[in-house]
This record gives sequence, C-alpha cells and structure tokens, in this order.
Amino acid sequence: MSVLIKPLVTEKASALNESGKYGFIVEKKANKIQIKQEVEKKYGVTVESVNTSIIPGKKKTKYTKSSVVSGKTSSYKKAIIQVADGEMIDFYSGI
Repeated sequence: MSVLIKPLVTEKASALNESGKYGFIVEKKANKIQIKQEVEKKYGVTVESVNTSIIPGKKKTKYTKSSVVSGKTSSYKKAIIQVADGEMIDFYSGI
C-alpha cells in the first residue's frame, strides 16, 4: 500500500509549484519520514522538508424538494513537500 494517495492539483498548490513546493494527499497514519522516502522513490527527487496538516471534514446541508439532506465531507491529511533547488516533479508526464 502506498503512502501517497494523489497529488494536490489546485490553484493554490499550482502557485506553490513554481517555488519548488508540491502538495499531496497522504494516508492519515503516515509520518514525515515515510512521506519523504515515498516521494524520493516514486519521483526521483531530493526532498528537503515535509510539512503536514490534517484537514477536518466539513458539514454540508442540501435542501431538496422533499427533505433536507445533511452530511459531512471526509477529512484527510495533506503534505507539502519542498524539493531541492533545480529539481521538479511533473504530474502530467503520464497523461
């Protein structure tokens, strides 16, 4: 089982890519050392630092014709990776 679930492809994360920082959604139980080793093995780059944060789920309410539907989005763990100068990760190479 891989520690990395998927890369973060948002406007904010894309703006960080220019400065050598990349975002990933990772397993909740993964620590910074495991994340660093997985990124270095999978993408062949040197990782300088790893910052993690757990994003809590949000409550959502949808009003329909017949009733009110309440729910909650999933919480997830996000990792921001700083790679060495001159190196980059290309998420779109396999497309």
